[in-house]
Amino acid sequence: MRSCPIAITLLIGLIFIGCKSAEKRETSAAVVIGKGQMPNACIDSNGNLHLVFGNGDSIMYSSSMDQGKSFSRPVLVSMLPHLAASHMRGPQIAISSNGLTIMACNNAGNIFSYKKANSEDWQTAGRVNDVDTVAKEGLMALNGNGQIAYAVWLDLRDKHNKIFGAKSTDGGLTWSRNILVYASPDTTVCECCKPSVAVNGNNVHVMFRNWINGNRDIYLIQSNDGGITFSNAQKLGNGSWALNGCPMDGGGLFVKDNFVQTVWNRKGTIYACEPGKPEKEIGRGRSCTIETMDGKNIYAWTEKGEVVCLLPQTKTVIGKGGSPVLKAINKEKVMCIWENENQIYSTTLNLDK
Repeated sequence: MRSCPIAITLLIGLIFIGCKSAEKRETSAAVVIGKGQMPNACIDSNGNLHLVFGNGDSIMYSSSMDQGKSFSRPVLVSMLPHLAASHMRGPQIAISSNGLTIMACNNAGNIFSYKKANSEDWQTAGRVNDVDTVAKEGLMALNGNGQIAYAVWLDLRDKHNKIFGAKSTDGGLTWSRNILVYASPDTTVCECCKPSVAVNGNNVHVMFRNWINGNRDIYLIQSNDGGITFSNAQKLGNGSWALNGCPMDGGGLFVKDNFVQTVWNRKGTIYACEPGKPEKEIGRGRSCTIETMDGKNIYAWTEKGEVVCLLPQTKTVIGKGGSPVLKAINKEKVMCIWENENQIYSTTLNLDK
């Protein structure tokens, strides 16, 4: 009489396990890159990955020349006293035709840049912000394409946070006069959310969380003259987030040619969205990012203390931690880099055929 409930229980358990395993996807073993926080990465035209992260007051750099199977021993780029490297704040890295550029912010609100060309050592270049101590939030982004490296950040000149930007055409050695990218009509943009920037030829796209009429929604603004002037900002998605506080979550942006893709969090739900189209719910969590490979979107975010990756047909849990970064290795593999308990990890995922 008691065997039937046990059998049913075992059957339900097997079904549950089968459903859970259907969410998994083959991943490589996690590689421990080094001690640190807040990783950021870029890939060059040869498929080599370049990584920056913070460790105390140290800006650290590592690279992989074998599609993420191994990483070089992290080397010191520079010491920056009171380096901002936590809570979505951290060093940023980009590549242009002039080499690798890193920028990092200190707690006083000054952003500094560093350059590496070919096999040369890292050299300290200069300061990005042309007014002293205006980037006190430490929230910034960097991207490069062709000759242009473009930086954006939350800026407190005139007392209220605005989005400012600057361009470098020499790999970060020098920077243009700072440009006002966007100022909210309600005095400030969201004060604690990291902006995103993507450079595609002479087009510069900037995504940020705004604050209008009490709503902390995601907006996109674009430039077609290398970041000198910007068009009107466009709200993404149909819904709004009325919030008397800061979500501390910016989102992710991908741009290639005329293909613009975004991902962001509203009320704990992760949405994917193309500009001008309704948003699509893809999960629950925060700290989301996006990569696109051969027209297919890949997403990653943090959910209940774990890093989740959503491939075109599969959802998988990468491991414990947060602050994920996605980079495409080729048309079949994507690399996920994240932090957990003061360590930087990496793993490679194979896409569904």
